[in-house]
Amino acid sequence: MQINIGAAAALGTAIAWTFTSLSFEYAAKRIGSLSVNLLRLIVAFFLLGIYGLVVHRSFFPVGVPPEAWLWLSASGLVGFVLGDLALFQAFVDIGSRISMLIYAGAPAIAAVLGYCFLGERMGPISLAGMALTLGGIAFVVMAKGSGAPVSLSGRKTHLRGLALAAVGTVGQAGGLILSKLGAGKMDPFACNEIRVIAGTIGFLVIVAAVGASRGVVSSLRDGKAVTGLCVGSFFGPFLGVSLSVLAVQSTDAGTASAIMSITPVLILAPSAILSKQRVTMREIVGAIVAVAGVALLFAGSP
Repeated sequence: MQINIGAAAALGTAIAWTFTSLSFEYAAKRIGSLSVNLLRLIVAFFLLGIYGLVVHRSFFPVGVPPEAWLWLSASGLVGFVLGDLALFQAFVDIGSRISMLIYAGAPAIAAVLGYCFLGERMGPISLAGMALTLGGIAFVVMAKGSGAPVSLSGRKTHLRGLALAAVGTVGQAGGLILSKLGAGKMDPFACNEIRVIAGTIGFLVIVAAVGASRGVVSSLRDGKAVTGLCVGSFFGPFLGVSLSVLAVQSTDAGTASAIMSITPVLILAPSAILSKQRVTMREIVGAIVAVAGVALLFAGSP
């Protein structure tokens, strides 16, 4: 049986992001999301540089065409900076439950963008797999009772939160498409390093603009937060995002994005163990449906 590299890389991304989510949640509660956003990219930059030094004998990506630098830098700004900033603020405004429900639309957006800009087409099996996967994720996310109320009673915060969640979703999907436009057949880790460099510059500008530099530096004194940050940086912007680049290099963006989006399902078991929360039957059913969708995506992916 031949293994589909793109689908396998996307699944690996989702698994890596499960560890990332838990680690960054822990770190962000101690030092704040802005510090985590910037420091995770700095840590990832050094990890990617060490990888490049070992594999390619160069700390920085070499021999990369200017056009690839342009697309991948744009991907880093759109995905890491715009997408993540908007989504993190949406968590604050409307809670993680409804934010993640909106975010579950990212694969569909990626599929549409892939069709428009890359000429990618998903077959009937892949489309059915996407529908099952997103349905299972939505079923699980809607079962979570945490988060801010979602009433649209006219309060600006709720409207802003919904808009930011939508922006974050489009940012993540757009970042994926831009990665594929720039990646070509390059080493996905080298591609990711360019994205990380652009994202780091973007966050440095934001941190300087809001006057948060001192807070970011002082957060390094929290040893437990730094440990969580380093673990999350390894599994997230170093390993997970590099695997996501490999995924879109090897299969269509819609399929890759749909498989990568199952992190809210994968996180149920470790989250229940760490937080000692009971997993409900609704969550189990949703997880089974999502996994069945992923199996179809593996079967239908090119």
